[in-house]
Formats: sequence, C-alpha cells, structure tokens
Amino acid sequence: MAIIFEQINSEGLAQLSYIVGDDKAGVAAVVDPRRDVEIYVERARSLGVQITHAIETHIHADFVSGTREIAERTGAKVVGGKSADYEFELEQLKEGDRTELGNVTLRALHTPGHTPEHISLLVLDKKQGDEPFAILTGDTLFNLDVGRPDLLGKGTEKDLAKKLYHTLFEKILPLGDRLEVYPGHGAGSACGKSIGDRRQTTIGNERVFSETFKERTEEEFVEWILEGMPEPPAHYPKLKKVNARGAKIFGHLPLLAPLKPKDFQAALEDETAIVIDARSILAFAGGYIPGAINIALRDEFPNWVGWMIDPSKKIYVVVESVRDVKPVSEHLFRIGYDNIKGYLHQGMAAWENAALPLETLNIWTAPELDEHKNDKDLQILDVRSPGEWEKGHVPNARHNYVAHLEENLGELERSKPVAVYCGSGYRASIAASILKRNGFERVINIPGSWNAWTAANLPVEKEDKKQEKSA
Repeated sequence: MAIIFEQINSEGLAQLSYIVGDDKAGVAAVVDPRRDVEIYVERARSLGVQITHAIETHIHADFVSGTREIAERTGAKVVGGKSADYEFELEQLKEGDRTELGNVTLRALHTPGHTPEHISLLVLDKKQGDEPFAILTGDTLFNLDVGRPDLLGKGTEKDLAKKLYHTLFEKILPLGDRLEVYPGHGAGSACGKSIGDRRQTTIGNERVFSETFKERTEEEFVEWILEGMPEPPAHYPKLKKVNARGAKIFGHLPLLAPLKPKDFQAALEDETAIVIDARSILAFAGGYIPGAINIALRDEFPNWVGWMIDPSKKIYVVVESVRDVKPVSEHLFRIGYDNIKGYLHQGMAAWENAALPLETLNIWTAPELDEHKNDKDLQILDVRSPGEWEKGHVPNARHNYVAHLEENLGELERSKPVAVYCGSGYRASIAASILKRNGFERVINIPGSWNAWTAANLPVEKEDKKQEKSA
C-alpha cells in the first residue's frame, strides 16, 4: 500500500493535473482536472480508489475546468480558493485548511499573484510528521518561470505583481530547498512568459537557476515581471468567465458527426458556419474548401483556435485522417468550443471525388522569396509576434501579428500579391487562409519561413538599422 501521486499532462495546453491520495484508505483527490475527465475516472478505477475531492487552485483562463464534470461523475466535493467570483457552489479554502486523504494531507496555502484567490497545496505524508514533502503550485511557480499577473486586466497587473512578489519571497522560498514543486503547466503554455522544460522541480533548483528568485526590491520585481510580457490569447477572458460561472456539464466527450461532402457543403451555407482545416500546411496548400481556416493539428492547435475562431460559430472540421477526429474533439472541448457540428467524412479525397469547389495556396521556399523580395508589387507580410519582428525580419517586409490580421486587412492591397511568413510556416498558413477567405487572390505561404530564411543565411533587416538609414 502506498501514497498515490500521479501527474497527467494534457498536450497542446501543456497543462498538468494531478491525482493524489492513499490507496490503502481508498481515497484520492484530483487537482486542476481538464474537462474530459474520463482519464481520472479510469485511473481511479484501476487504482481501486474513490475520487472524493475535485480541487482547482484558481479560476483558470486557459482551459475549461473539469471539477464539476468529476463531481457529476463521482460525487466528489468541488473545492477551490476563496473568491466572490464563483457562481456555483463549492468549498472555498482559506490558508491552513486541510483536505484529509487517508495518510495524505493537502494543506492550503494562499498564494495570490497570478489571480487573487489562488491557492497552492502542500502535500504531507502523516507517516513523516507534519512537514510537507511537495507543493502543488498551480500557476504560481513553474520551472524557470512564474504565473503571469496580467490576465485579469483592468489595471490590476501591478497590484497582482506585488502580491506575487510577496507570495514567492515570503511564502514559497521559506519552505526550503528540498521541497518538490509540481506546477500546473509545462513549456508551451501562455500562462507564463517562458516556462522551462521540466514538469517537476524543487524550490532549491528554482532559487539557483530561475530569474524569478534573483534578489530584487518589490518595485524591481514588478518592473521585471511585466516587462516584455506577451499579449494574452484572446480566448482567456472568455474562459475565465466560463469557469467562474461553471461550464456546462456533458458527462462525456461529444461525438463529431461524419458528414458526406454534399451535406458538409450544404451546412456551410449557414453564415454562422466556419471550417477549421486541421491538416498539415502543405496538404492544405494543395487543395482546400473555399473559406476554410488552416490551423494544423500540432501542439499549438488549441491556442490558435482560441485566438482565431469565434466560439459562437458553428464549427465544421477537416482532418487528414479519421484518427485525428478524437484529438481535435478533445482540444476543442477542453477550451470550451461546444458548437462543433461535424467533420468531413473520408476527408478531402471525398470532396474532390464529388467535384466540389477547391482552392489552392501558392508556396515559395525561402530562397524563392529572396529572389522576389524586391518585386515592385509584392507585399511581404511578417505575421510573427512583435518581439520576434523586432529581433530581425525579411528586408522590405511589413509587420502584422496574425492574431490581429483580420482587423487590419485594410493596410494591404487586395489587387497585389502577398507573401506571408512566420517562424516556421504554421502561423503563416493561418494568415494565408484568412487572406484568401477575405478576397486576396494571390497569396503565397513560405514553409519553413523565418527558420528556413536564417538557415539559408539570407539577409536580415532590423528596425534600428532602418531608422539609421532614414535619419
């Protein structure tokens, strides 16, 4: 018989949840569960334990919490931090409150900063006294990073950054170097500025290697943490409201209906319908349904769906293979996209065989873009983030971050060709599909994009150099 302590990674979200308990007592808690909760129910069944508590460290902004789904399935008690923002019934913990799970105790530590109500959970083994051996830090502390304090907006950033400073230096650091740290996210999440690769660390490791614990005054820390903070994804405020209100309970992962080409086409006559083409950027370029948005099924998929797709739209999906239907469904469900109507049965081959309309997208290699970069009519569009743009870009390019491209289309001329690039071609394909959807006929994507450009040692322009030339 032993303590249960398991970490579950949700790819795409880079979100980490935990099952903690005591198999001898037959009880366990799930901390920060994702919305499709079958994985926790199945794991509890195989371990021979009952899930008695579903705990969230804070009101999440990047995914739909599964606490209420678990409660519906198992009868577990829903537990969270203390906040008036919750619109559903749950047990709200204050600092020092304990959740007993046989020989395991979870002790709440109020750790505001990422959000005001945030709690971390100290994990104790009663056989080893009343000192914790681990801490579940949620979005307070990650490997080589901390939870961003700017997601609430409305001018709360500096106040939350100050609270985060005191949480880190007066509550977390004094717990001691040996304490194991289990965060709520790994690398790839936008809940931090630049989260490290390790999904588990120690306070000692972070004290030595993380910029977080560099000696600073409160004022210096606030300036450091807020400087260069990337723009938060557009769907975060919406998900924050969903989780405060309490997401709709489904009881299962919704099934996507397979639609034959003619039925798929007919569905798209509804002006509220939109097609997400989740195939690779090269497959998309070779032939796609007019008006489709290409968001390829990679780790970035849920983040960019959240940025680019209005959740009120009726969503139809094109995938490379039927095996991709399940991961696409999971990603969309986890970020609150509940209006998914179906997918194209037998894919683009069926669409082509039905002689239905096709669009294609032009492709250039990085050297080809270099050959054309001085063409009089060519518009070269860099759709990377502002921080990436400032470090260097293709000569004669103009910048428009893909997340805001649609609202800035007036800056481009529809009658002229547009060559689009990003870091790897992924975001450029999203941008190219948006341009085509909005009436730009001559659009070229650059697979490999900036990675290929620099690998080929092609010329790089920087804003400071352009300013020097114009001075």
